[in-house]
Amino acid sequence: MEIKIIKDEKELLEIEINNLTIAEFLRNELWQDKATEMAVWKRSHPTKNPILVLRTKGKKARTVLLDVISKIRDKNSELLSEFKKAFK
Repeated sequence: MEIKIIKDEKELLEIEINNLTIAEFLRNELWQDKATEMAVWKRSHPTKNPILVLRTKGKKARTVLLDVISKIRDKNSELLSEFKKAFK
């Protein structure tokens, strides 16, 4: 997966991600953080990579994104653990 930071300001972050599924998953999870004011992705053409736009209030956008990624990692670990138990 390739990520390119387009804009990195205190309460605004724009990143280009080469995977639409990941962009949509992050957008959805970002709305779970109360500091998120806007979490959307956009792309100028279906052949172009999506750009994830995150606007926050009262918390650094980069911090919100990293916190959400950490929570996703924890959820994935729990899910993997449950699957391993189920298939023993």
